[in-house]
Amino acid sequence: MIPMCPLVDESAKEVVADHSVWRKLRTMNSIYISLMFFSILLSLSAGCESVRVSSGPQPKPNPGSDVVLYSHYAPAKLDIMPLTELVGPDQSGRTLQINLYLSLLDSFGSQIKSPGIFRFELYEYVQRSAQPKGARLFIWPDIDLTNPAKNNEYWQDFLRAYQLTLDFEPQTANQAYILQVTCLCPHGSRLSSDILLKPSK
Repeated sequence: MIPMCPLVDESAKEVVADHSVWRKLRTMNSIYISLMFFSILLSLSAGCESVRVSSGPQPKPNPGSDVVLYSHYAPAKLDIMPLTELVGPDQSGRTLQINLYLSLLDSFGSQIKSPGIFRFELYEYVQRSAQPKGARLFIWPDIDLTNPAKNNEYWQDFLRAYQLTLDFEPQTANQAYILQVTCLCPHGSRLSSDILLKPSK
């Protein structure tokens, strides 16, 4: 006797069908989530690589560019101001004094404060000559103003200039002189200027 197949209710068939669809949806959803997670990992990996590249050693500035920049603010000219004068003789009748005012100017003509070594030389003044600077009569010890404190001692801020006093004993009374001042700058240049000094009446 052949056994009879059990009858299957239609609602049961729908449940089975729904269950199969649900299982497919779950599978597709899992695949979608996996793809999304993988794409996120790729994005994070690319971002980390870009950060690593940007966080590498930065290019060092060219030191030569700084030298060129600051060279415009270095002394370019030495000027002996008209306030400079020859005074004396003193009470002893032997010593004359030069009240000297020096101004350093940058490449734009502005008066500046700068370190330097100053040298002072006194020459005989030769009248009616194409070469008025005659024999050298006197030279003072160099004055080193590379030290900030000492530099500031000679600096007159209201004049934007350096004030110095030079004493010497003349060989001849009522004689005119040429004073030559040289500034040895830290960057290696030499600035020089002359002035005619006549005895005060």
